[in-house]
Amino acid sequence: MKKTYKIEVDCANCANKMENAAKKTEGVKDAVVNFMTLKMSVEFEEGYEPKEVMQNVLKNCKKVEDDCEIYLK
Repeated sequence: MKKTYKIEVDCANCANKMENAAKKTEGVKDAVVNFMTLKMSVEFEEGYEPKEVMQNVLKNCKKVEDDCEIYLK
């Protein structure tokens, strides 16, 4: 399953850090952050609940970029 989320991030380098943090999160098969559109596309591994995984993605992103935001639907 793949979902797209609106994000808030200040620079392209920070967006790259968020993408890497998301990719390392358990339950994430792949993640792509587009700084220009301020969107994060996340592909989830089978058997994982997207809402729960995204809570962990947000925590991991805040570790590398504390003023970033992911708007969870």
